[in-house]
Amino acid sequence: MRSDAMKKGLEKAPHRSLFKALGLVDDEINRPLIGVVNSQNDIVPGHLDLDKVADAVKAGIRMAGGTPFEFNTIAVCDGIAMGHSGMRYSLASREIIADSVEVMAQAHPFDGLVFIPNCDKVVPGMLMAAARLNIPAVVVSGGPMMAGKHGDRAVSVTNIFEAVGAVQSGKMTDGELKELEEKACPGCGSCSGMFTANSMNCLSEVLGLALPGNGTIPAVSAARTRLAKQAGIKVMELVEKDIKPTDIINERSITNALTVDMALGCSTNTVLHLPAIAHEAGVSVDLDKINEISTKTPNLCRLAPAGGHHIEDLDAAGGIPAVMAELAAKGLLEEDAQTVTGDTVSQNINGKRPTKNDVIRSIEDPYATSGGIAVLRGNLAPEGAVVKRSAVAKEMLQHSGPARVFNSEEEAQESLMQGQIQKGDVIVIRYEGPKGGPGMREMLSPTATVAGLGLDKDVALLTDGRFSGATRGASIGHVSPEAAEGGPIGLLQDGDIINIDLEKCKLNVDLSDVELEQRKKNWQPLEPKVKKGYLTRYAKLVTSASTGAVFKK
Repeated sequence: MRSDAMKKGLEKAPHRSLFKALGLVDDEINRPLIGVVNSQNDIVPGHLDLDKVADAVKAGIRMAGGTPFEFNTIAVCDGIAMGHSGMRYSLASREIIADSVEVMAQAHPFDGLVFIPNCDKVVPGMLMAAARLNIPAVVVSGGPMMAGKHGDRAVSVTNIFEAVGAVQSGKMTDGELKELEEKACPGCGSCSGMFTANSMNCLSEVLGLALPGNGTIPAVSAARTRLAKQAGIKVMELVEKDIKPTDIINERSITNALTVDMALGCSTNTVLHLPAIAHEAGVSVDLDKINEISTKTPNLCRLAPAGGHHIEDLDAAGGIPAVMAELAAKGLLEEDAQTVTGDTVSQNINGKRPTKNDVIRSIEDPYATSGGIAVLRGNLAPEGAVVKRSAVAKEMLQHSGPARVFNSEEEAQESLMQGQIQKGDVIVIRYEGPKGGPGMREMLSPTATVAGLGLDKDVALLTDGRFSGATRGASIGHVSPEAAEGGPIGLLQDGDIINIDLEKCKLNVDLSDVELEQRKKNWQPLEPKVKKGYLTRYAKLVTSASTGAVFKK
């Protein structure tokens, strides 16, 4: 066993003595030692209940003959960090999470790992660590939040962000906002729509590192506790059979994840995280492959923010296995891919089917014949840009309009709140990329304000930063190269005409190559926005959004 390095032999008597200081007996020390990686804390709603999940995981490990050791990682709440400088740390926390797990699991060589994440950057950070360490591992998240109830409709955090713009435009009163504020987020769990956290928790199932149900069983359900116990039991089986993450994460499973991503209409942030996870597993993901998969994958689900359904509805309709079964019916999945269940994808989804066709459309009657996410290219994004096409109104699939250029999210938000954005404008927010931000902030505040003002069918938004999974509308992010690296988005001026074609996946500005080259010669980067601490190191090490914003080798 891997843990023999810290417990076997004469020279490890001091090590065994330290284990006994924990209260362990010889029998516990001699068993497989399993690390339980928990991101529980008291400020993130999605992580508040993870102590209970961890207790269930540890119970499962003990039932199956192992000895669990719990340790923690950090976790940022993107909703609470949104709209201020704290959001610079969200994506940047992903690398710290992966590194901290590596430190703990290498310093204390566990035989297996169970990862307990829930929110946006924690899930990919832990998946990256799993692939990097390549120790038998299972992921079990804390589960999604239930949707809030406001009158006769289901609501989520998206609605409260959009309500800010509605109050500003006079469509909602302060009292109505207060009432919605009380009801939008009713309890623990990852926010209830197909936002980034739930997108990644669902795709963890598809990648094969989480058990079926991981992405959709509600946080408050007893089924979540049972799933956690099963994860603890399952990791012991993986240790016994020596099945490791890179036996599971490969080109086939990444292809499956991208395919289900398109069918679900997941967050655009998956286009950052899946390449980063693949990178750790030694698998390359070309952005053009995303469009190739999107072109042939029907969009089967329209969950919030793209529609009125929430993750609890997806769970009731059959969850991710039912979505995968629909895709498999048309030969769109690599069904022989291995998973932590010990079975293949084909075996896991055998006999599964959607029980609610309004939540999971039939493969014969999809919402759209192509996938929910598109990668755009053109002279404004030579290395690509990303949009959640399934959440864009038909009126905005093609759009041309004058650029309104801002060098920060705050400048753009102030202009919106002061009523300075006109119908037809293309809001450009730059110097918010991985390096220029630094940290590539999510921009739910301006996109939600655009929707709240009723401009989501008239105004596009373009950034080298990124958007929340809760964003809807013609919001195009990850524009690469970013402004801080001299990309074309950094050369734009107010009034430049920007042409967007989401059907042909094109993003261009009406400027000649000669004009762009002349502007490039005169371009000067902005002063760094952060000049000390972790983010200065992050800015020096991070690569482009087009490569998953991983660190340079």
